[in-house]
Amino acid sequence: MNPAAEAATVDQLPLRDFGTGAFGIYVHVPFCATRCGYCDFNTYTAGELGTSASPQSWLDALRGELATAAERFATFPTATPPVSTIFVGGGTPSLLGGDGLADVLAAVRANFTLAADAEVTTESNPESTSPEFFARIRDAGYTRVSLGMQSAAQHVLKTLDRTHTPGRAVAAAKEARAAGFDHVNLDLIYGTPGETDADLDASLDAVLAAGVDHVSAYSLIVEDGTALARKVKRGELPAPDDDVLANRYERIDARLEAAGLSWYEVSNWAASDSARCRHNLGYWDGGDWLGAGPGAHSHVGGVRWWNVKHPARYADRVAEGGLPAAGSETLTDDERYLEHVMLTVRLRTGLALADLAPTGRAAVDRLVAEGLIEVTGNDRLVLTDRGRLLADGVVRDLLD
Repeated sequence: MNPAAEAATVDQLPLRDFGTGAFGIYVHVPFCATRCGYCDFNTYTAGELGTSASPQSWLDALRGELATAAERFATFPTATPPVSTIFVGGGTPSLLGGDGLADVLAAVRANFTLAADAEVTTESNPESTSPEFFARIRDAGYTRVSLGMQSAAQHVLKTLDRTHTPGRAVAAAKEARAAGFDHVNLDLIYGTPGETDADLDASLDAVLAAGVDHVSAYSLIVEDGTALARKVKRGELPAPDDDVLANRYERIDARLEAAGLSWYEVSNWAASDSARCRHNLGYWDGGDWLGAGPGAHSHVGGVRWWNVKHPARYADRVAEGGLPAAGSETLTDDERYLEHVMLTVRLRTGLALADLAPTGRAAVDRLVAEGLIEVTGNDRLVLTDRGRLLADGVVRDLLD
């Protein structure tokens, strides 16, 4: 379907029923203290919002959206599954404070049933956390924390316009562990202009010293419209170099694997199966999720929709009744196939050979010969170490 054509009647989303996968909820917190130069997420500083929206007006609207979604799901032939995962992202959720994040989880619980073993994650900026913060959210029911570290080098953080001090992320991770969190993630960004191998090694030293059980590492992408993109365009900073990015990835992988954190998705490493981010696995495995909050995306039963972006407009749409969606689309079989291949190939568990169309199967022998994939004994395609560096190209070959 044409997303633009559906936007006029988006309150009557063409939802029919749930799919067969896990059901999760993503909550988008659109507030940030400052805007990082590389970020193109749907976030707003207090100065940008003025008096048009506040954390309280956002929370009130969130409660309304969750209630409306629960009412809509209650009309489905299949009962709403227990929520297996919740992920509060942003933005900077920790700006809400421990009590604010407790209110967010209470709003979800008021409208949905959580599975007994539900994974409940919140992202946090190290500078807006404390031992008391972690104790409060742990008591509220959060089970996992994801901290934005990016780098241990001050000059790299400065290039990224990050405001936290280099040692604070490690301290925050230790505080989270002390508060009872078994599952703590640190995010890294590699390939920032000016970053050296020594800088990356120092970042990895810090990550390993923190004792976390999960690490996400992403190459820097210069997104159009960001302050970083403008600096690169003006020649003030060089664009990330692909060869450098590949070398940095190999360096990260070697250090983390040696320390007992194994890759399970191209950009994610975990110390055990239980340390893997189940919420993200729900995305990658084609599950259902409700995305609540300004600009959040949802996917239920093959229908995808996305909310209006501005927090004030979001609150207005919720107050008007119906879901605050800006547009939607119903995925075709071809689109579902494309997404299944694109996402599943990136997982260590790989893609079943039987799931490939004939054109994709025809490319397998060549990709094996080129050392990009291997076929396991149970007929699954798994990326090799070299294949992970060229994962996008492997996906293109399998889909051509």
